[in-house]
Amino acid sequence: MSAAVSLVDPAAAAPADVVIIGALSPASGLVLAPGAEAIDKAMGGRLLAGLRAVGAKGRADEVTKIPTLGLTEPPLIVVAGLGDQDPAALDAEVVRRAVGAALRALSGTARVHIAIGGTSSAPGADTALLAAIAEGALMGAYSFTIYKSSPPPTPLRRLSIAAASPRDRLAKAALKRAQIVADAVTATRDLVNTAPNELYPQTLAERTAEMGRAAGLTVEVLDERALKRGGYGGILGVGAGSVRPPRLVRLTYAPPRAKTSVALVGKGITFDSGGLNIKSAMMDWMKSDMSGAAAVAATIVAAAALRLPINITATIPMAENMPSGSSYRPSDVLTFRGGRTVEINNTDAEGRIILADAIVRAAEDKPDYLIETSTLTGAQMVSLGTRVVGAMGSDDFRDLVVAAGGRAGESLWPMPLPPELRPGIDSAIADITQVTGDRWGGMLVAGHFLSTFVPTGLPWVHLDIAGPAWNAGGPHGYTPKGGTGVIVRTMLATLEELAGA
Repeated sequence: MSAAVSLVDPAAAAPADVVIIGALSPASGLVLAPGAEAIDKAMGGRLLAGLRAVGAKGRADEVTKIPTLGLTEPPLIVVAGLGDQDPAALDAEVVRRAVGAALRALSGTARVHIAIGGTSSAPGADTALLAAIAEGALMGAYSFTIYKSSPPPTPLRRLSIAAASPRDRLAKAALKRAQIVADAVTATRDLVNTAPNELYPQTLAERTAEMGRAAGLTVEVLDERALKRGGYGGILGVGAGSVRPPRLVRLTYAPPRAKTSVALVGKGITFDSGGLNIKSAMMDWMKSDMSGAAAVAATIVAAAALRLPINITATIPMAENMPSGSSYRPSDVLTFRGGRTVEINNTDAEGRIILADAIVRAAEDKPDYLIETSTLTGAQMVSLGTRVVGAMGSDDFRDLVVAAGGRAGESLWPMPLPPELRPGIDSAIADITQVTGDRWGGMLVAGHFLSTFVPTGLPWVHLDIAGPAWNAGGPHGYTPKGGTGVIVRTMLATLEELAGA
């Protein structure tokens, strides 16, 4: 459960175990960020000198702890570094990351008060900053401890944020949205972090269906028999090697007076061994190969909670890619929903296979837009690293999604679909083949493959989150080790824009 979050007047007492303030690092030296005035006054105006004495610089993501020595109620001050920026126009994403880093350093702290910005009393002022603070804190406080045999640290229970106008309607709305966003990111992370012996196609289908029903969505779950009747040869082919059969889940949100319709599609490979083309590296990441499915399910639930005036249907294919005597093979030809045939060249390029079936089904609803996301290619990491999402598709819609992601605080980069790469997936014996015979442009080739299943004229985007969905290194900002919950904020911001919200 999320912590209880409230807005309080900067001058009011906020019972807390810790107070978080900000510090900046301009060329002239360390300075306190707006919002720290009350705590500095309580410390006799000596806070800045104390920070300098312990070597604080105010650099981005720097976290410094200072005891209050009984001079003020919280026994501890935590100073979040905000880097070199204009104190009158704090960057929301920098603040979001700084607050997240501070909360990560406070594991086991139940009550936290944050005083950064919040100095303008004009109606609607600082709402973006308030939202960033709340999102950063809630995402930074995340921990996944269900498999720990020892009791975990006390979770964050109460979060208060200083706001000059705590009763302002826009400020309250921004706070509510931030909580919904953080809950969606947390739900995604929880699914991605769940062990694959517990999260396989059937149980992932059950959990996403439960999420949908709790949100009032229409839920449809197709088992292996329904998939066979529906002609989903791609999903069945990939799932054939596992004793755990595949699934397809459909979640539908249909509010009254919807302004447009959007199809969401997310890859749900609950574990990817590579199949008969077994992986030689990074297999310990492969429980995260259903990150797209988790993000799509959490996004549609959040859209319903936000009551967006937009029709949304999530189509989520789920399979486990395993090697066995019943596995699909290189050289197999699979017949997809709709009748198109695909020659298989590599069983470790399975994501595009299940996604093709799902895209065909999603397009049958005749949506106005289609957003698909998946941990699809290692080439994404080679091209863009582990923190930048590759975006491909219809140029105008792709750019709209990239811009929405930037505003939400996620890093996306628009990628082309060069026409000269398209002939590489022509097949001599089937309608199309799965991969090319060379190693070049693998992320873009995958985009081309998916594009062949998107109806002409339908604005669409493919978001390759292979690297950003899983953090194998150390935590940073509000991002923990393991599942990151990436792309939820981008998809929600896109849906809001399309809905005119």
